[in-house]
This record gives sequence, C-alpha cells and structure tokens, in this order.
Amino acid sequence: MTTEEQIINLIEKSQRILLLPSSPPDGDSLGSALAFYLLFKKLGKDSTVICADPIPDTFKFLPTIDSISRNFGGAEDFIVTLDCTSAEVDTIKYEVEQNKVNIIITPKKGKFGDKDVSFHYGEAKYDLIITVDTGDLQQLGKVYEQNPEMFYSIPVINIDHHASNGEFGRINMVDITASSTTEILIPLFEKLEAKTGLKLIDADIATLLLAGIITDTGSFQHSNTTPRAFGVAAHLLDLGARQQEIIKYIYRTKRLSTLKLWGKVLSKIKYDEPHHLVWSTITAEDLAETDSTHDESGGIIDELLSNAPGAQVVLLMKEKEKDLVSVSVRTPNKGANANDIAQMFGGGGHPKAAGFRVKGMGFYEAENFIISKIKEYQEGRADVSGMAHMQPAEIKVPEEPKKIQTAADLRSDPLANVQFQKPEVVPAAREGGEDLLLKDFRKRKEEEAAREDRIEDMTKKFFKPKSEMTVEDILKSAPGDFFTVDDDQNK
Repeated sequence: MTTEEQIINLIEKSQRILLLPSSPPDGDSLGSALAFYLLFKKLGKDSTVICADPIPDTFKFLPTIDSISRNFGGAEDFIVTLDCTSAEVDTIKYEVEQNKVNIIITPKKGKFGDKDVSFHYGEAKYDLIITVDTGDLQQLGKVYEQNPEMFYSIPVINIDHHASNGEFGRINMVDITASSTTEILIPLFEKLEAKTGLKLIDADIATLLLAGIITDTGSFQHSNTTPRAFGVAAHLLDLGARQQEIIKYIYRTKRLSTLKLWGKVLSKIKYDEPHHLVWSTITAEDLAETDSTHDESGGIIDELLSNAPGAQVVLLMKEKEKDLVSVSVRTPNKGANANDIAQMFGGGGHPKAAGFRVKGMGFYEAENFIISKIKEYQEGRADVSGMAHMQPAEIKVPEEPKKIQTAADLRSDPLANVQFQKPEVVPAAREGGEDLLLKDFRKRKEEEAAREDRIEDMTKKFFKPKSEMTVEDILKSAPGDFFTVDDDQNK
C-alpha cells in the first residue's frame, strides 16, 4: 500500500480531525490546512484548524480564514464525578484562586465525603491529527508544548516538504523536491475525488493550494521553483484558482506601517565581509516606533537578499517576545547550507531557506551568540576564503571615443580607413566541367573586384588636393566615376 493509499484509508476511518499548520503561519501552511478543512466539509467530516500564533493580515483574504482558532482546549475533557448517593446537590459554583480552581458544591441535605469524588477523562475529541508544512512538533508552538501526550495517543499524518522533517507521524508524506506542501496535496485530493466520485477541488480550494505555491516560491522567483511547480500552478488555474487575488493581497498591498518597518530594517543592515555574512534585526522598539506588528515582517528577508549580492548567509532576527528570538536564514549562493545552520540551533528547513528560535537570552545577547556561531560555521568551510568579496559590481570606465576623421585626414591617405577582405579560396572545378554554382560564384567575385577598383579610383579623385583638381575637372568626370548603381540590388 502506497503512502497516499494509507492516508486515504486513515481519513476514511476518521470522523473528528484536528488540522495543525506550522507556527508562525505562512501562505503554504495556512493554504494546506484550510484546503483540507474545506475538503473534509464536502466529505461530511468534522475538522478543526488550530494555529498557535496570530494570522498575519496579509492572509486574511484566504477563503474560510475565520475558521481558524487560536484556542485549544485539549484533546479530551477532564471530568470530576460526584457520587450523590449519600447527599443531594443544591448549588455548584467555582472560583479561580491564583493557579487553582475551587469547585464549590453546596448540598441540599446530607454531606459529601472524599470517597464520593472520582476523576477520569472523557472521550477523545479527535481521532486523527494532520500536521502540514511542519518540520518538527516544536513548530506547532503551545499546541504541542501543552499537549505532548496527544501526539502519541492519536494517529498523526505528517505532510511536509522540508528536508529537515523529523518524520514524527504514524504516516509521513514528505517530498523534499516539492516547491510547497500544497503541491503535494493536489494528487492526494484528486485520488480522493476518484475514490469517492465527488468533485472536491473547487475554486476556493484551488486558490488555497495555489497560494501555497506562490508564497513558497516567492511568486516563482526562488530557487525551489521547478517545472512541476509551474505545471501544477497551471492546472490549478484551470480548476478556478484566483491568481490575481493572491498577487494583489500578498504582493501589491502594503500598509504604511509595513513600509516604515521595512525601511527601518533595511537601514540597519550589517555586513561581515570576511565571513560573507549579512543580517538585520527587528526589535520590540522597532515595532513600537513604526506602529507595526511581527506579521508585517514577511518579505523583508527577500529585500535583504537583493541588497547583498555577494553574501553566502543572510539572516533576519526578530524579537518575538522577552527572551525569545526568531531567526530566518537564507543562503543564496553555493556553499553554505541554511538547513545545516538552522539545525545548529535546533531548527531546520531547506538548503536555501530555513529558520530557528533562540530562547532564554536577551535580544542583543542572542544576536552576538548567533553571529559568533555562524562565523565559526563559515570558518570551518574551505570555500569561504576563495569567494568573491561582497562589493558592488566593478564599474568600467568607458573608453575614450575614437577621433572622428576629417576630409583633411583622409586626403593624406585616402585608403587608410578602407578594409579589404582577403580573397576566398575558390575550389577547383570537378572533372568534366564546372558546375553552375561555381560559375556564378566566380562571376560575382570578378564583379566585386571590378567594383573595388572603381571605388579606389573614385576615392583618389574625390580626395585629391584642391590645388590639383578644378571645377572643370569635376565637370569633365563621368557620373559613373562617383556613383555606381547595381541593377541587381535594385530589382
């Protein structure tokens, strides 16, 4: 049984499905989760999308984006049971005291004791978990941190395209050659269509899937853009995907606060030329000064790349909260590997794009720590010293224009500026007579030789010193001495 068949089989057996995009969310993770959400609605299944981090405003246009919740109540309920055999309940209330909840039960008659109280868990809320665009469980944020046991008690389908994926699921569908996770989903959805006989991929689902491809390829500009990505995108357009809507909201709509933040970050670019390292930072102060949010930092890393053509490693460090720094890594040139760098700090991703987080340090302490570690990484690679320096492209001074020759210059040597071609070797005629092509060739060569003789004679006469040539001489000259008309060329 193939991986796709295993996934379809597990989906068919499940009814309550939890969908988890990676955190922080992007177009690929959100597009994948919401596409599943809409597909499960058509299949008559209950599904819930939970995202630990806020949804960036850039993606608020995505279909059914409002169905995503940040609040997760756990996989199952904790139930307190009270045996009322010896007493009757009058009222029940509760009060929260610091980190405790006091449940207050007032009996109508009789008295409750310790033996009347028991505890147990309710039925699991979900019978299947699907993670999308998630390299490891830590990328799910608080959903995983507060409920780690859930991922071992409920089957997990892990669908991703990151090379660093930890394959933590019961079923792992990881294709590192795919441009995005949404690209992986399309054949899976089509097989579900074939098996159920239902038309599942509509314009909204196609738009969500295309949004994942467009955002992860940088609108088909990044190195992960493949012929397959173009083909799949074209197929989604045929299915009704709204490409211009995606382009409008993701790339052509920028708030004033976003532009201010981008300007702030670009003005703080730092270079370490010996290690071919470029980075910039976003602090809490930067966000406050520009009246912006973390959501508005998307796309800045690409601007850093365009401003550092000679860099091997490009970083954007963001102060997410106190003692927590999030870092995006790009390695535009050959040599450095973004995934290797991210894994040094417990993160991961692709060879050209990755990310990680550093906890437990102040921002500037974390910045120094990160930069020092990456310098060590660069020093350990043999090809760093041989790379070109991060300098602007060499500006060549234009050559001094050649002096324009005058009639006086030409009089001294009328043929100084005339280039004669070397005669071509004419092949010998075949035995038995010349063929027609060879005859024609020789005829043309003879005409060219005669024409060159006329030009030479004309040039000598035209540039003859005035003292030696009179008007009478010119009038006596035949018109053909100055102008030769080739009848063949004017036909």
